[in-house]
This record gives sequence, structure tokens and C-alpha cells, in this order.
Amino acid sequence: MKTILPKGSKKLLNAWAFYDWANSVYNLTISSAVFPIFWGALTIVRNDQGAIVSDTVRFLGYDFNNDSLISYVTAIAFLTVSIISPLLSGIADYIGNKKNFLKFFCYLGALSCIGLYWFSLEHLWFGLLCYFFALIGFWASLVFYNSYLPDIAFPEQQDAISAKGYSLGYIGSVLLLIINLAMIFFYDSFGFENKGVPTRLSFVMVGVWWIGFSQYTYYYLPKGHQKDVLSKAVVFNGFKELKTIWNALKNDIRLRRYLSAFFVYSMAVQTIMLIATYFGIEELDWGDQDATTGLIISILLIQLVAVLGAFFTSKASSKFGNIQTLIVINFIWIGICIYAYTITTPYQFYITAAIVGLVMGGIQALSRSTYSKLLPKNAVDTASYFSFYDVSEKVGIVIGMFSYGIIAQMTGSVRYSILFLILFFVIGLILLFRVPKK
Repeated sequence: MKTILPKGSKKLLNAWAFYDWANSVYNLTISSAVFPIFWGALTIVRNDQGAIVSDTVRFLGYDFNNDSLISYVTAIAFLTVSIISPLLSGIADYIGNKKNFLKFFCYLGALSCIGLYWFSLEHLWFGLLCYFFALIGFWASLVFYNSYLPDIAFPEQQDAISAKGYSLGYIGSVLLLIINLAMIFFYDSFGFENKGVPTRLSFVMVGVWWIGFSQYTYYYLPKGHQKDVLSKAVVFNGFKELKTIWNALKNDIRLRRYLSAFFVYSMAVQTIMLIATYFGIEELDWGDQDATTGLIISILLIQLVAVLGAFFTSKASSKFGNIQTLIVINFIWIGICIYAYTITTPYQFYITAAIVGLVMGGIQALSRSTYSKLLPKNAVDTASYFSFYDVSEKVGIVIGMFSYGIIAQMTGSVRYSILFLILFFVIGLILLFRVPKK
């Protein structure tokens, strides 16, 4: 019989953090690296000089800018997550089976990644459907994963273990990406005729990695707080819980103002992370350099630097405080957006990537742990609290991605979308300054 580990146990904390190692391969390979390049190669027509001739995709009888189409699908997927997550987290909290929901969305996302192997323009609907469900599986599973943090760690442990989770995620995802890139760039050594099959196999490997390594997390995580069996009254319990939490926020000015700030600045951060590679594909003059190689180098740079960023941010927050550290990071993001608007060369892109990596891991890890520490001390239904957190994040991404898609469709350039996102960081900063210190 398996021993139930106590809260704060090192083995329990490490098992929780290890899920980042398992699932972050989706974020790197599908969201950031291989799939965006694959999508660009599939949908962009270039002339002999490398200039873009067409980036229009025909879908459901309409012509879309390729960037706009993928951003709209992404936004709809996030909107779906924001609707279903309170429903599911409420059920999970009520009947005490958070782990089963975590598993379900893990398997949904992983199997959908495997389905991307058959992505083609001839069956675009199937490929976009797999992309859609892979995104839902990844982000919906995070609702339940994040909600475990206050259950398994004491407040003084949460910054460090949150940062450790992100660090494990960056290391694990980079490791698999290197394996995938070895297959893609040295395809002949692996017995492939071209880059096409190993590129598609990288999607399969993401799914297998995600399912396989998550088993260690599932073995040690508790099921949740057992309350009752599922009934009709429970189905909409999640929305009732969200309403309860919304009412509770009215009396918790510190948590309310922090959540408002997070909603706005996270809108910009997540959008930038999702569109960075598409920006590099279409807006930079790569000259004699191979664009794919250059983009991969920049993505690897982001991931490796992000490990240091998460670590140093954790240290800075313990010395200067969470809110003060987040304020500084938001200022840095504004500088990144201004500089990104002006860049045209790969070397400028590498510089931007290094700075993005430094603050990307930091702002994600610190935002999660700050919210966890600001929760009421007597909070039991942590899944519902983190559902509220995740719904805020997802609705923000929907707004950010639709804004990006509309501006890209109207102007034909991602640059103006990047510039527009500065507004979100400025508003986020103003709101962070309004968070009471006590």
C-alpha cells in the first residue's frame, strides 16, 4: 500500500514539480519551436530570393492571414478553457478527485499532440482540431496542477518549489527539443529521406514524453479533499464557487488588486510568448542564415536563460518582496516591447530572446506563488481559487490573441501588435502600485 506523504514533504514537493518536466515539452515544441516553424513552412509561399509571396490560408470558405488564423484558433481554445475550467474544478473540489481531472486533460493534450503527425493543408480541419485539443489539454490540466500548490507546500516553501517546477520544465523541454532537432537536422543519419517525417515525429514524442513522465507525479499526489458524490447539484458548483470567490474578493482588497494587475500584464506576457516565433519567421531579414536554425537557437536561449530567471526572481522576491519584484519585471517587459518593434536582424532577435528568457520564467513562477501566498489562510477549496486565477489568465489571453490577430490582419505586420501590447504592461504596472503592502 502506498504511503501518503505529509504536506511539505520533500518527495511530495519534488513529485509535484516534476509535472512541469512532463508537460512543458508541449509549451516548447508545440507552442514555441517546432510547430510554429512547421506551420510557417506549410502556409507561407516564398520566391527564389526568400521573400514572402503569399501567407494566405483558405479555411471554411474564407481567406485568412496565416498568423491571424492560428491566433484565432488559439484564442477560441483559451476561451473554451476559461469556460470549462470553473465547471470542472468545482466538481473536482466537491467530490475530491482533482488527480483524475489532471490525468484526463494530460492524456487529452498528449494524444492530440500525437495526432499532429497527420497535419496537412488537405485536411486542415483535422490538424487544427488536434492543435485545439492539445492546447485545451495542456492549459486545463494546469488548473488542477496549480491548485495543488497550497495543498502540498507551506507558504514559505511555495516561491522556491514554484520556481523549481518552472526550472525543471525548461530543462526537460530543452532536452527533448535537442533530441527532436537532432532527428530533424540530421535526418539522413536516422534513415529519413527528408525533414518532414522527423518533424512530425517530434509531435508524437511530445505526447509520449508527457504521458510517461507524468506518472511519477500521479503516484505521489493526493486525490484531493473528499466531500461528496457527483450529483446534478454539483455540475454547476464551480460557477457558484467562482461567484463566492468573487464576493470574497470584495472584502480582500489586496488579493483583488493583485488579481486585476495579473489579469492585465499576463495578457501581454502570454500573447508575446505565443507569437514570438511567428514574429521571427515573418518580420526578420535572415539573409544567408537559415531561419529555422536561427529561430531554434533563440528559443533554446530563452529556455536556458529562463532557468536562471526563475531562480534569481525567487531570490529577489525573498529580499525585496513579491510585488516590488513584479513591478521591476513589468518595466523590463515594456523595454522589451519597444526594442522588439525596431529589430530587423537575427542578432537583435537573439538579444531580445535572452532578455525575454530572463524575465519570462521569473514572472510566471512569481505570479503563481504570489497568488498562492495571498489566498486566505483558511481556504480549503483551492482548486476553485486557482480556477479563478486561471480563468483570469485565459480570458486575458483570449483578448490578447484576438487583438494580435485583428491587428495582424489589418496591417499585415506583427510589429504593430507588439507595440500595442505595451498598453497592457503600463496598466498592469499602475495596478501593481495600488496593491497594499499589508
